[in-house]
Amino acid sequence: MYFFDDFKRYGAQKALQQDDGCSMTYEELQIHADWVGEIVPARSLVFCLCENVIGSAAGYLGFLQNRIVPLLLDAGINEQLLADLMELYRPGWIYLPEEIAGTENLPGSPQCKGKARGYILAETDFDQAKEKPLYADLALLLTTSGSTGSPKLVRQSYENIQSNASSIVEYLEIDAAERPITTLPMHYTYGLSVINSHIMEGACILMTRESVIGKPFWDFFREAEATSIAGVPYTYEMLKRIRFFRMDLPSLRTMTQAGGKILPELHREFAEYAAEHGKKFVVMYGQTEATARMGYLPADKALDKVGSMGIVIPGGSFDLIDVDGSRITETNKTGELVYRGPNVTLGYAEQRADLALGDERNGVLETGDMAQIDADGYYYIVGRKKRFLKLFGSRVNLDEVERMIRNEFPDADCACSGSDDQLRVYVTDPRACSEVQRFLITRTHINQQAVRVQAIAEIPRNDSGKIIYQALN
Repeated sequence: MYFFDDFKRYGAQKALQQDDGCSMTYEELQIHADWVGEIVPARSLVFCLCENVIGSAAGYLGFLQNRIVPLLLDAGINEQLLADLMELYRPGWIYLPEEIAGTENLPGSPQCKGKARGYILAETDFDQAKEKPLYADLALLLTTSGSTGSPKLVRQSYENIQSNASSIVEYLEIDAAERPITTLPMHYTYGLSVINSHIMEGACILMTRESVIGKPFWDFFREAEATSIAGVPYTYEMLKRIRFFRMDLPSLRTMTQAGGKILPELHREFAEYAAEHGKKFVVMYGQTEATARMGYLPADKALDKVGSMGIVIPGGSFDLIDVDGSRITETNKTGELVYRGPNVTLGYAEQRADLALGDERNGVLETGDMAQIDADGYYYIVGRKKRFLKLFGSRVNLDEVERMIRNEFPDADCACSGSDDQLRVYVTDPRACSEVQRFLITRTHINQQAVRVQAIAEIPRNDSGKIIYQALN
């Protein structure tokens, strides 16, 4: 049985608690799931416009239980992008907050068929009889890299979701006493994995749309006695800036980090804080294409292995593959990280017909990340396969250049892109441009004609904090 097949087994325990005082028990969650199943036929495609509120999470879980396939999107998605996606995928249903303006301008002319918990279920007039049946094990659709409006989707199966949630429960030792607070959007694979893994164990998820940089977030955190916080590298940069280390947070037990490589120095600072205050800091590694997680660094190794993304999750395996396709067995040699496990997703979709496709990956994922392994079996990500330039014959790792700049100039946010004739560096501090250029030329010996440093007001990031490099170019 999947964890989402019976919510009432946890009875009157709280499943979801919102910062406005509203809450939902597991029994009430089951009632909501039954309501969803009474309205929407099984194997329907539904667009779910997500917010970190009870109605959104309850709807998603109800869709899973009733074998309805949701595409999770940001409730704040641009209306034209939403319209384009609806034209392309022709969903039978849309689930969205009541507070969003009417759906009369959307393709498919959605008509409200029910309301509950601040959300409405609306049926479209797209002719579903003309569409190919959805693949039998298709459970969920997420956009790639958290990019709202992208027509390229990741197809996840029921087994993908179940197996990855089980692994996370095991290595984080999650139980019903946990009270994680939402810091990431639930339409983002990392934020969603927090919901899945804690619902599996009957825990209570604290739902808020507030940002970690605001006082209301921390008021709710203390009042509700949150036990864990999850963040991408940018989240932890923000936490440091708002003087997180000085906060009194007695209920906090665990901090997890994923969504990109955290700066080693920042890793060390949070690991030291955790060690000094009796808390756990767990660095993790994952991709949407692997449902969520592939690797983790055990909390007791957080200081010994600064900069490492850790070891493989329970049930999975890693290999490092050389450019000639051979398996790397030596330590400290770079190769592409290849993952195998039951959480490897089915493949991509770029149009409605692709939702009928079966498993195209067969449990194997070429991550596109370049990594090394040390003598103790711990992995270190050194860059992306496609994030390299070749300048005047020298191979340049753009991710490594970014890390060097951030370490040397901690007050200036930065991003790097370019082509094989020029390295382009963008910084948010105009005063640092010349210093950054001198630093790079001195440190890397790159020809100064191949380096251009430019000041911009803000580094463009998506809703999960990752840099949008296309916007820079």
